[in-house]
This record gives sequence, structure tokens and C-alpha cells, in this order.
Amino acid sequence: MAQDSSQETCAVAPHRVVVIVDENSNPFELGCATEVFGLSRPELGRELYDFRLCSPEPLTPMRDGFFMLTGVAGLDAADSADTLIVPNRPDTDVPRRPAVLDAVRRAHERGARLVGFCSGAFTLAEAGVLDGRRATAHWQWAHVFRARFPAVRLEEDVLFVDDGDILTAAGSAAALDLGLHIVRRDHGAEVANSVSRRLVFAAHRDGGQRQFIERPVPKLPDESLAPVLAWAQERLDSSLAVSDLAARACVSPATLHRRFRAQLGTTPLAWLTGERLALACRLIERGEARFEVVARRSGLGTAANLRALMRRETGLAPSAYRRRFGTGTG
Repeated sequence: MAQDSSQETCAVAPHRVVVIVDENSNPFELGCATEVFGLSRPELGRELYDFRLCSPEPLTPMRDGFFMLTGVAGLDAADSADTLIVPNRPDTDVPRRPAVLDAVRRAHERGARLVGFCSGAFTLAEAGVLDGRRATAHWQWAHVFRARFPAVRLEEDVLFVDDGDILTAAGSAAALDLGLHIVRRDHGAEVANSVSRRLVFAAHRDGGQRQFIERPVPKLPDESLAPVLAWAQERLDSSLAVSDLAARACVSPATLHRRFRAQLGTTPLAWLTGERLALACRLIERGEARFEVVARRSGLGTAANLRALMRRETGLAPSAYRRRFGTGTG
């Protein structure tokens, strides 16, 4: 028996995500965190995260008193978080509890990853961990935030900001974008795609896209970009250019550019490059070891271009990405 037990291997504990819920917290962002990090993933054959909620009080009134949250852990659970999602709420002018701010500071000092959804950026800024750092917040509160926290480098017209160990999302729906970005960063594009499919949500919207897209009701139903996007996604390995997308949509390149800006908040070239990079990541994760083949099949052309784009967008060289997310890795 002793010999058998010595041969047992211990599974690595999943990354622990803890959400602090405080008085008047927004339930939507709490639901986003739960959907992305808290659900069981039998389709993947493993659990991605150990997810917990905590609160400074045993009974927490949620936004506008719609309901009360009970039965969650005490605030000391934040001290065991690998990733700590801080509370957000609409009354941004009300100071956060000192105990909550202290928990955020302790997490930051021991190297935990901090995440703020929507007005959660105010919590991070009040804790003093955003001084000199990049962050975003909902456009509605951007001028207030900038006035109160001038030391923070606010980027007010993006969906989310990844500043390494501190990440912020601009608004409610952007919480899902940032959550999937974190999954992609932790577990790779293939797993993030699986999570997004279960959410029935777009797998990847770049953080640099605009928060607020003025999108009038189209005059004609054929102004939707969906057909040309689907057509292009099936041909990423070919030498597609923006002019090809415009020709497929039967519009000029200038008109296509305006539609991309209006409907997606990005440019045709940026969208095309992002789709190709996402395909390259999936190919590497599925076991393709020849980077020149990955570059060719994803439409990125050369291995040098693949390396440059992967370093820029993921922070990893293709070889490092393969070691972290490739077939047979944790």
C-alpha cells in the first residue's frame, strides 16, 4: 500500500478565481463572471477554474435592492485568490469599504491578478493599484474617473485593457469579452472558443475596439456584414485582401471600411488579421509543429510574420505558445 501511494501523482489545483460582491454590486457582471469562470466544463474533460464568491457581509443587497445575496464566503476568501475580481456598482461616487480596498491591496502585493468589470475600475483606483497603469472604464463615467484619478492612464474608448496583472473592462457586455480574453490567455484559443460556443457569444472581440458604436438601423437588409464575414472565414488560407472582401460585398473598399467601423468598430484589415491569428493559434494547439505551414494555412504568409503577430497579440513566440497550449499540455 505504501508503495502504491508513493506512485500516485497529485493533480494541479485549478486556478482560483474569487469575486468580491459588495453592497449595490451589479448582478449582470456577477453573472458574466459566473458563466465564464464558474461553470463545470464536462465537454472539456477538466475544470478550468476553482470559482468562489465572497462578501464582507453575510447578507449583501445587490443593485437597487433587487435581491439579497447570501450563503457566500467571507472576505478572507479573497486572500486565496489567484485572480480577484473586484466589486463594481453604479454609485461610483460612494467610497468603497476600507476592508474591501485592503483585500484588493493584499492581493496585489502577493501577485494575484486583478480584474475590474465596468465601474470596478473605480475600486481598483481607490485601492491605489492603478496609479501609473493603463485601464478603462465605462464611457459614461470616463470624465468623472479621469478627474478623480489623474494618475491612471485611462483609455476611454476601448472594450477592455490588459495591463498584465491588472485587467479592466469598459462595460457590462465587455465583461464577457474580457472574461473570454482571460480564458484565451490562460488556456488557449481552442478552449476559449469552446467556452464562447456554450455562451453563444463571439469568441473574440479585440480589446481595442470601440466601446460605443453608433449603429443606425440599416436601410437595406443586405448591408449586414455577416455573409461576407462567413465567406472570408472559409478562405483565410487564400490571399484575401480588403479589396476581395469589398468585391464580395459588392461595395467599394471605402464603403466596406465604413460598414466595418459602424457594425464592428474595427477595420477590415484588422478583422482579417485577427481571424487569421486566431486560426494560427488553433492550428498550433491542435498539434501542427511546422510554423511555416501554420503561417501558410492561416493566411499569414511567412513564419516571420506569424512570430511577429503572435508576440504582439499574445506576448508569446509560437514555440512558447505551443509549449503552453499545444496538444498534450496541461
